[in-house]
Amino acid sequence: MGNQADRYNGILLVNKETGMTSHDIVSRLRRILKQKRIGHCGTLDKAASGLLIVCLGKATKASQFITDSDKEYIATIEFGRTSKTYDAEGVDFETSVNKIPELSMEYLNTELDTFRGTIEQTVPFYSAIHVDGKRLYKLAKEGRDVELPKREITISDIEILKISNTAVKIKVACTKGTYIRSLAHDLGQQIGCSAYLSALLRTKIGKLHVDASYTLAEIEKHTKDNMLENILMSYDDVLPFAVCTIADEYINSVFEGRDIQREYISNISGSFLTGDKVSLRDNNGNILAVCSALEQSDRLELTDEDKLFKYIRVLH
Repeated sequence: MGNQADRYNGILLVNKETGMTSHDIVSRLRRILKQKRIGHCGTLDKAASGLLIVCLGKATKASQFITDSDKEYIATIEFGRTSKTYDAEGVDFETSVNKIPELSMEYLNTELDTFRGTIEQTVPFYSAIHVDGKRLYKLAKEGRDVELPKREITISDIEILKISNTAVKIKVACTKGTYIRSLAHDLGQQIGCSAYLSALLRTKIGKLHVDASYTLAEIEKHTKDNMLENILMSYDDVLPFAVCTIADEYINSVFEGRDIQREYISNISGSFLTGDKVSLRDNNGNILAVCSALEQSDRLELTDEDKLFKYIRVLH
């Protein structure tokens, strides 16, 4: 059951415009929907546009699992100038443009190979990451000199979409926590002419695509027409995990956090390995909990263990 104050429970796919922060979107939605319990899944920079997933009511309990999904972006990288923020906001247009090499498909693909795969990426100074108890961007504005943290990320694919004399447009598929601004900056440093991110569109989070999203104006119209439920998604449909169906007589045991035994499970949909996330659902498909598997799916029939899963979160 959702909070009594929640008018809506579900997931909205929002098409964010440039110029608004992710927090701005949530604030606007709280006014439009007249509801407080709203949260976004994965921050999108103010200068970026595209898909922002917003959870309403009880769906906020599942936001951490959506945030963990892989992302896809379309990015435009402009060469020849530096930016302290690694995007257009911090570009120094007073200095002359650095000499840019000839940007051919072969040349850029070779340079981009450095960033394909699993790499360590340095977090940009102007970011919301905490260092010494403070946001990095606040330390940057104070002129503090700090060692920037690094993150292990995976960029599974970079596809070149368009090349001009001074810029390249690419499609990037990557894991959670990847800074496309850093990719742009680092590419410029590697080539030796500097670069910054001039435009960014987030196209996918997990299996969810920006083409299925709605602008704030469209969401407001659906709300006024009492049609918002028509565009809400259930978090049951967006979690990309294998499913174990729990027999009716054991549902309360799940809500009480008791160890899941084999007799609790009436059906398994999909396969999983030890350590994979698995969703527990009732016979109607309603999600009950998300767990970490302590045994792989093809061994559940053979095991004598009394505890098959470790609870991550009960969604009740």
